[in-house]
Amino acid sequence: MSPGAADELTLTTGAPANGGSCVARYEGRVVFVRYALPGETVRVRLTGGTGQDRSYWNAEAIEVLEPAADRVAPLCPIAGPHGAGCCDLAFVDPAAARRLKGAVVANQLARLGGYRWRDEQEATAEPVGQQGATGWRTRVRLAVAPDGRAGFHRYHSAELVHRLDCAQLPAPLIADVAGKRWPVGAHLHVVLDDDGVRHVVSAGERGGRRTTVLEGGYEAVQRVGERTWHIPVTAFWQAHRDAPALYSALVAEWAELRPGMTAWDLYGGAGVFAAALAAGVGDTGKVLTVDTSRGASRAARATLADLGYVSVLTDSVRRALAAQRGRADVAVLDPPRTGAGREVIDLLSAAEVPRIIHIGCEAASFARDVGLYRERGYQVEKLRVFDSFPLTHHVECVAVLRR
Repeated sequence: MSPGAADELTLTTGAPANGGSCVARYEGRVVFVRYALPGETVRVRLTGGTGQDRSYWNAEAIEVLEPAADRVAPLCPIAGPHGAGCCDLAFVDPAAARRLKGAVVANQLARLGGYRWRDEQEATAEPVGQQGATGWRTRVRLAVAPDGRAGFHRYHSAELVHRLDCAQLPAPLIADVAGKRWPVGAHLHVVLDDDGVRHVVSAGERGGRRTTVLEGGYEAVQRVGERTWHIPVTAFWQAHRDAPALYSALVAEWAELRPGMTAWDLYGGAGVFAAALAAGVGDTGKVLTVDTSRGASRAARATLADLGYVSVLTDSVRRALAAQRGRADVAVLDPPRTGAGREVIDLLSAAEVPRIIHIGCEAASFARDVGLYRERGYQVEKLRVFDSFPLTHHVECVAVLRR
């Protein structure tokens, strides 16, 4: 049997899979089911290709026939199989969602990294801050339709949903955005900064027009500890309001730096971790922070200008590491979702960096990187998983590796 893409099946789901789905089986074939929990019986609609030549199918639950105990009324009013692709776990009790995320990370670490973190039944992600599962996001990027209305994309679709009351967003961040018309074809960056000021910037418009400030300013004010950053609205900053301070404190603790040491902050963005590392090495030490973003590097140079022993380099991490002639006592990596990869980890190993703090926002990429470190003689000393993106399947993982 080879169902068409619009066919429906009734399935019973099993374990959670990386990416927010659960695993089910149909006539021996794996089916990844979104919007379902383990142990549920659901009616699903198959999505994407379903030919016999495919090793697996994808589906989304459109009716729950036998719900799991952890299913709740959706916490996001616009998410789900007929809505936006924003909150793919909005139907799960938040504490249960953290357990699902922990189980997925444990599974990925075992399968792809050859490392046993915890039993899947005992693993859980930790909450971040006191905000809870809703209203935690400080920045969002929206698309703009041909009629000028802003919207969220549906899951893996160019189609937009123009309701903007996503549960991740606090009301001041998104107020009045749905009722206005914006530059057609733009990516709309909306940020609520630490002064409570909202900034709206359009970028990537058709016709090659430049980035345009539509409300507020081009830079957002962000604070971690006693330092203040002025970050381009289009540059990277952690989306969860409590994440920068949490990660910065954790990096400072786990780095175990002493005065006079050398530290590398790789994929360093605006230098938040560089500031924490600088406090550890003192003015007799050295800190190098590297990132490809010119805007983030400018923000790092401006904020850390009083620290003469901190160097800011705008370049790829691979080229920066290849050019280094010395050795760091500690390296901190916060790579993109694809991970650091073999070449960068090879360079760190060749540089004989004895202590590495590795941060990853995608479970499989993080697990693969952990496996690469372990192949090069590094051992996992500490590992924590954070629910930094409530209502979604995304996590933030942090590990200390030493050799």
